Amino acid sequence: MASPIVILSDALPDDAVAALKATCDVRHVDGHDRAALFAALSDADALIVRSGTRVDAEALDRAPRLKVVGRAGVGLDNVDTATAAERGITVVNAPDSNTVSVAELTVGLILASARHLTAAARSLEAGEWRRADFVGLELAGRTVGIVGYGRVGRQVARRLAAFDMRILVHDPYADTANDDVQRAGLDELLATSDVVTLHLPKTPGTTGLIGARELSLMRRTAYLVNTARGGIVDETALAEALREGRLNGAALDVYATEPPVASPLLALPNVLGIPHLGASTPDAQLRAGRDVVAKVLAELAQLSVPSPTAA
Repeated sequence: MASPIVILSDALPDDAVAALKATCDVRHVDGHDRAALFAALSDADALIVRSGTRVDAEALDRAPRLKVVGRAGVGLDNVDTATAAERGITVVNAPDSNTVSVAELTVGLILASARHLTAAARSLEAGEWRRADFVGLELAGRTVGIVGYGRVGRQVARRLAAFDMRILVHDPYADTANDDVQRAGLDELLATSDVVTLHLPKTPGTTGLIGARELSLMRRTAYLVNTARGGIVDETALAEALREGRLNGAALDVYATEPPVASPLLALPNVLGIPHLGASTPDAQLRAGRDVVAKVLAELAQLSVPSPTAA
């Protein structure tokens, strides 16, 4: 029988590609080239993507043999999971791949915001010496509110505990019994935290979760950090709160639209914005590629498409 055809539309680690090639017919295509993608999908058994390829209903329409879609990463924003489910297509991802990378980035953004590191560095580069303008905040003894206590939220809590911070957690589904954290309602967490950091998926229930009302509950001296997903925060309301001095600052790795060309936030001096770097470490990328390839091969092995066990 013929080997299963696997389409790679984004780069994967060499060893992950080698594992596929050992038993599959691996074909590469530029996921941004829709015509080329559609042509490749016509006889594909599996498709593996990162965030650069849009796997929507139109793409799935061109893939009559498709059995599995693998996303080498955590989020599935670029995959139409509902349509895939309707057509019996399994969707797999690598949810553990970037946990440490995102948690470490979150702590870095909190420190950079609390100590005004970006603004201070730019000032020094401009030939200035304005030490009095960059008086920062010690984290020890302060309160951090973690909204979403899953894989990343737990790792952030572990790291911030080392800074002697009081840790509040809002997550109705998480088990915190064995952790040194305190559960809190969202309003209580927002009103009492010096730093609020978001670590929850974007769903219909979380879209716009932090809006004008929620921002009004936060302390004027507080910081908001979002390394989760754009759209969870109402960016217009956040920009207004920052511009009017009702919030000290924000650090953002994700945006409602990426790239955020029309965002009102990036021109504000009290916003530290970076271009979605949460998973941008070699470690996270390697884990994502290896994990998703193993899952795709396992799925193929269970279906009618012939495939040996993953390497």
